[in-house]
Amino acid sequence: MAVEEHKKNDEAAIQGLLDDCIRSLHDKNIEGIMSLYAPEVVSFDIVPPLRYVRADAFRNVWEEVFSSFQGPIGYEMHDPTITVGYDVAFAHSLNQISGTMNTGQKTDLWLRWTACFRKINGTWLIVHHQNSVPVDLQHGKAVLDLKP
Repeated sequence: MAVEEHKKNDEAAIQGLLDDCIRSLHDKNIEGIMSLYAPEVVSFDIVPPLRYVRADAFRNVWEEVFSSFQGPIGYEMHDPTITVGYDVAFAHSLNQISGTMNTGQKTDLWLRWTACFRKINGTWLIVHHQNSVPVDLQHGKAVLDLKP
């Protein structure tokens, strides 16, 4: 198989993982989400602390997120870009998360997302990911009302 064909197959496999991620988020499927991560994942998320190391530490974040929403979670990846190498890849996009919190408050915000993948035993897994939102430096507050 030619290099370009391998690359297209790997890009399609990673896009499949992103599709699985969206489905798992919508359905609040913790096992589906965790299956995307390597055991040694390092995550820089929008919730404290500054860094999560290993999937077992990061699992608690997802459980908390899922339990904070009433019903399904809306999640869309806009303009995802996937770049694939031999056994590493990365993807980035602007993502929209929406839904109703347990408090009854509706949420609809955009965040910046980047993930780094490694092919481990023939399977692409997320080994690092980062979510972020812009910050108003003068006031030290997150800016959550920006839209692309």
